[in-house]
Amino acid sequence: MKGFLIVKQGQNHSENLITDIKLHVRRELGALAVPDELEIVESLPKTRSGKIMRRVLKAQELGMDVGDISTLED
Repeated sequence: MKGFLIVKQGQNHSENLITDIKLHVRRELGALAVPDELEIVESLPKTRSGKIMRRVLKAQELGMDVGDISTLED
């Protein structure tokens, strides 16, 4: 499982931050919920209504065609 993070502007995004987030997830949600990998990104693909387009993230990760993105927010 891979997680994507958007870090607030000015926030230091070091390995310590990623470790802290994984520890927090483990403590609050349990060991099964801890992502194997975390990637810091500028933004997430969202629809005009604000929903995260997970299929686009998955397609990008697998190197596949993202398909129809006409509902993608600018």
